[in-house]
Amino acid sequence: MFKTIRVSILLLILALVATSTYRSRTKSVEWQFTLPINIYPINGDGSAAADKYIRQLNVEEFRPIEEFIQREKDSYGKQASAGVEIRLKSSLAEAPPAPPPEQNALDVMWWSLKFRWWAYRHAKIVGPDPQVRLFVLYFDPKNKSVHHSTALQQGLIGRVNVFADAELSQTNNVIIAHEFLHTLGASDKYDLATDQPQFPDGYAEPDRSPLLPQRFAEIMGGRIVISQSDAVIPKSLKLVTIGQKTAREINFLPKAKE
Repeated sequence: MFKTIRVSILLLILALVATSTYRSRTKSVEWQFTLPINIYPINGDGSAAADKYIRQLNVEEFRPIEEFIQREKDSYGKQASAGVEIRLKSSLAEAPPAPPPEQNALDVMWWSLKFRWWAYRHAKIVGPDPQVRLFVLYFDPKNKSVHHSTALQQGLIGRVNVFADAELSQTNNVIIAHEFLHTLGASDKYDLATDQPQFPDGYAEPDRSPLLPQRFAEIMGGRIVISQSDAVIPKSLKLVTIGQKTAREINFLPKAKE
């Protein structure tokens, strides 16, 4: 009897969590109310450079993300709907768990659960759902390269790796915006092996003639395509657009009929 009751309670808890997660995911793209994006800075490598940079951060540095979402939303005819609001939170001393190096399904699932539990313990949501939480790890630019960032639609959370360099702040915003849209259900539109945007959905101007070079980047394609073998990360969100497939994924456009 006790075992039956315990199992029933666990199933009830899982059902409540699943229902809450589903509702947060759907509400996040209704665009009826302002969607908060909570940014938690973290010193990603323990460096003095990252620590110094984090101490001088202010919310104005991230305003271009708000402006980008509003501009692109307006371009798809949603002028009357709500946008996003950046909220800069206090820095955290601990980093969230890193994703597994290999894309094994079970390992990824286990990491996802650990990440969501970590976010619950270290960054509890204050106020009504839904709210996005992005844990932005800053690294000394002397490192030259950082691991890929990642985000989850389940839990509306992301782990973003960027450089602690004022000259790269706007490029950082491109990466942050990319991961933010992942939390809303947007899919990658580039080749994971080469980082080259995929045609046509990963191109900002798939109908441009001549096609190359492109002038802008599609946000989930991640790069401006220069040639068949070369693409560059845009220097700011002014050089980035949201393509039609991404727009449908985040409800800027109605879903395509199958």
